[in-house]
Amino acid sequence: MSNELRTYSGDYDYLFKVVLTGDSGVGKTNILDRFSRNEFNLDSKSTIGVEFATRTVQIDDKHVKAQIWDTAGQERYRAITSAYYRGAVGALLMYDITNSASYKSIAKWMEEIREQADPNIVLMLVGNKSDLKHLRAVPTKEAKNFASQNKLLFIETSALDATNVDLAFQNILTEVYHRYSAQEGLSNEFDESKPARGQTISLTVQPDDSASKKSNCC
Repeated sequence: MSNELRTYSGDYDYLFKVVLTGDSGVGKTNILDRFSRNEFNLDSKSTIGVEFATRTVQIDDKHVKAQIWDTAGQERYRAITSAYYRGAVGALLMYDITNSASYKSIAKWMEEIREQADPNIVLMLVGNKSDLKHLRAVPTKEAKNFASQNKLLFIETSALDATNVDLAFQNILTEVYHRYSAQEGLSNEFDESKPARGQTISLTVQPDDSASKKSNCC
């Protein structure tokens, strides 16, 4: 697959829900706007609650619709946004490379996602605002080491000049797709076992009937 994501206006084969998390002000909304509409707004306001946008891309020979959810970073919205982690198969843990406090908060966001989301969710650490290298407060090497220790994908981006924005989403969506394919054994029998067109994918293996009968959960 080429380094550039290709968009499609027609139907799609899969729907992947990806959430953007991180402190307020790290650039989640601008990353979403850059990826979905190729726009950047210098006057972007803090997100209230949750917003989302979509873009359909090609992975191998399949059309994947990415549904990207932008969650508010402020503490007062945490009770609202935690519900939106459910069903997510990917998450971008975002920090501002010029703001060390936003980087230190990543551990908190990572813990919250792993508590709320699918246990097999694909996580990517994203250092945004790479265009402000002269103001860097978080060394790239330090962030890479953190990502490696916690089994996260890693990339630095700039929503302002679009550096690595498409690549970040391409990488996480491709990882989700390949992980799902491997889990379901789709490498050789993709067409026979694929879900219905447009079906939302869960990476969690569903329990069989006997297990369901033993559970007290509705």
